[in-house]
Amino acid sequence: MQPNMRCMPRDHTGHEVLAVVLQVRDAGLSVLLWRRARPPYEGAWALPGGALGDTEGLGPSVRRQLAQKVDVRELSHLEQLETRGDPDRVPGRRVLATAYLGLIPADADPGLPGDTAWHPAGRLPEMAFDHAGIVAAGRHRLRNKLSYTNLGYALAPPEFTMSELSGLYRAALGYDVSATNLQRVLVRRGQIEPTGAAAAPGRSGGRPAARFRFRTRRLEVTDAFAVLRPPAPAGLEEREKA
Repeated sequence: MQPNMRCMPRDHTGHEVLAVVLQVRDAGLSVLLWRRARPPYEGAWALPGGALGDTEGLGPSVRRQLAQKVDVRELSHLEQLETRGDPDRVPGRRVLATAYLGLIPADADPGLPGDTAWHPAGRLPEMAFDHAGIVAAGRHRLRNKLSYTNLGYALAPPEFTMSELSGLYRAALGYDVSATNLQRVLVRRGQIEPTGAAAAPGRSGGRPAARFRFRTRRLEVTDAFAVLRPPAPAGLEEREKA
């Protein structure tokens, strides 16, 4: 546990940018973390990021920071998440943090330096500072936006079967998702469309699964009042708010 630094003098207020980078890997939602080599929190895991440069904007700064940890070209979506300003979030001095949410599609496999690794977003290791709470905020934002936008495009490869897409939604939402009901919801909202192609048949044979794609790979609000909620007992249901 870090000491309480409330009474220590502060030279000035700093500002850092952090990134919650999420990807569905091995059927689970993972977050990109790097291990700190110096105090405070030496050996703990942290979100990639760093100090905001004197002449940098927030967006360019977080992209620069991410380029040092992961190929920034792999990012399919990046948006500002939140700003934290607790005076004691960093021992010794006041540091504001502006966090971003970044998503990487499931078919990408960016190269990582040795001190950086993917971790299950729901089973975090020992985390530095307030970074565990920022990860939780990123997961919450992703789940909310999957309800009323087409943000699923940022998790998915360019083409997919509905079984594959439902697996991505299952990992992100944290509950079972029926491929049939997901297709019905997303087609009705105009988010996805068939490609006209079919996946290769599996070992058991049967009818090849149709392949789909997102109609656009730019963020759109497709149903501002819709909510995707856990099944009861199975399947994906859509609840419309009046």
